[in-house]
Amino acid sequence: MEREAVGMSMLGHVNELRKRLLISVIALVVTTIIGFAFSQQLAEILAGPIGGLSAMESIDVTENVTAFMKISLLAGVVLALPIIVYEIFAFIMPGLNRNERKWVWFMIPLATLFFAGGVLFAYFFMLPTALPFLLNFMGITTAPRPSTYFGFVLNLLFWVGLAFELPLIVFLLARIGFITARQLIKQWRIAIIVIAILSALITPTPDPVNMALMMLPLLTLYLISILFAVIAGRSRTKAREVDEAEPDETPAAG
Repeated sequence: MEREAVGMSMLGHVNELRKRLLISVIALVVTTIIGFAFSQQLAEILAGPIGGLSAMESIDVTENVTAFMKISLLAGVVLALPIIVYEIFAFIMPGLNRNERKWVWFMIPLATLFFAGGVLFAYFFMLPTALPFLLNFMGITTAPRPSTYFGFVLNLLFWVGLAFELPLIVFLLARIGFITARQLIKQWRIAIIVIAILSALITPTPDPVNMALMMLPLLTLYLISILFAVIAGRSRTKAREVDEAEPDETPAAG
């Protein structure tokens, strides 16, 4: 009987996971279609740093369509992000206590805001600095192709947006007790090296200006992550004290 109960429990988890994944995929498809409807306007915004769409030249028949599909997909990911994050947390929510569920509702909008903040930072600060360097390197004027330009810009926006989720990732790790604020403070030298490597990988140019532009917000996010780890650690300690203080309601054996 125990094996059957465990099997039913596992089957229930699999069905729940499949349901959450299906909702996320449907949300992504719908938001991607919405993004495609506004892809022209989005393309003009993304091409703004180089002077608009007229500054690009296409040499392949399907190049423009491919570029617009990339734009639509990224727009769909951004729009569907709150739903996807919610579905992830909804899957694990039954295993959380009341205090942990309260933090979940706090994390969902925050994850969206952090990602959007990273995208805006990359667009308004990194691209205006990186593109002039790349387009006029060695004094050679470059006419960007839509596929390469939009691929480059969208990759930069996505990865910088993802990097801005660092405080929330640290919060979750600290909430489950995997790391602590004290460990983050103690390992600050290693953190700086890791941030420098990440900045070199994310930034599109090898010059120190763009690398510094990426390192500064990442260092700030690391400090914010320490604060989040402190909050998560206190919340975890408080929840443990509450659990220990609750009387054992298990009936005694007759």
